[in-house]
Amino acid sequence: ANGAVPGAERPGRGQLLPGGGAALAAADADLTSIPTLPLFIFSVLERHYCLGSTSHRGMDDDILSLVKSIVPPLTSKKHKGQDGRIGIIGGCQDYTGAPYFAAISALKVGADLSHVFCTKDAATVIKSYSPELIVHPVLDSPNAVEEIEKWLPRLHGLVVGPGLGREDFLLKTCVYVSFVCFPQDGLWLVTQQPSVIQGYQKGILTPNFMEFTRLYEALHHEPMDSSDHQRSVMELSVAMGNLTLVLKGEQDLITDGSKVISCSTEGSGRRCGGQGDLLSGSMGVLAHWAHAASTAGIIRSVNPSVVAAFGACSLTRQCNSQAFQRHGRSTTTSDMIQEIGSAFKKLFES
Repeated sequence: ANGAVPGAERPGRGQLLPGGGAALAAADADLTSIPTLPLFIFSVLERHYCLGSTSHRGMDDDILSLVKSIVPPLTSKKHKGQDGRIGIIGGCQDYTGAPYFAAISALKVGADLSHVFCTKDAATVIKSYSPELIVHPVLDSPNAVEEIEKWLPRLHGLVVGPGLGREDFLLKTCVYVSFVCFPQDGLWLVTQQPSVIQGYQKGILTPNFMEFTRLYEALHHEPMDSSDHQRSVMELSVAMGNLTLVLKGEQDLITDGSKVISCSTEGSGRRCGGQGDLLSGSMGVLAHWAHAASTAGIIRSVNPSVVAAFGACSLTRQCNSQAFQRHGRSTTTSDMIQEIGSAFKKLFES
């Protein structure tokens, strides 16, 4: 992405940066080049853009209207790829479901093409899940960085981490690749080396509470005050250079370091594995749409990454709610993915 890394240069090959975690990268153009841009602090939805708002319903409605405005119209004048070419970096022998969930979710939300960059022994398995995914078995090859980087100019966004595992070689490969969005194993990478995404303001981190705690303590070198999540999430965003953070929980907390909003769309009590991959895959598409809408002047004075994050959180929760109504305790992420079309229509096209 043409991201903002204030005062920092893109790491060269062979240079290991401190950092770690799971993240999402939204790209508008060439992901291999990240110029230095000034730091912008966004003032977003001044009336409602905080947890102190008296009306969460009003806040949700305000931001949902922004999400609706970034959804590109479906017309016969477009060509394949125009509404989103998303890359997923992850997938190894032990974890093949996560990259599939992220990639297929991106397609079902509205991306035109979805690429998975995985290890060789994971590729055939992931291909067998769906013929709609473009699978590249390059993540564990000796020239993995070159194999991935040649695709980056063609992509609008990257999701780094689903099924990545924690092998040093795979993690180091991701350090040398420019990216936008980090989930789970990508978050482990960020925790070990925060500067891998620090200051990149198109980046979005999607930690659960334990991942968030590890990352907070890695940057602040002191225990986190667990009694005030609102303050902690803002502090971590600022420490990371005002990139967008999504702290998943009973209510998802979203911040870019200036304000905190909560996503309170009703989900369910079912917490099956893979829901975070649905979230990150859908966020990759919405981030592309949001930044494109911002460039076009469709949304103004608002951080596009925050809009995308809120949209993805709302969609994931709505999918969870609808799937739970059908399947109850037996609900799985596969059931939730089947609900993406109707949930998207209900939230963003009604």
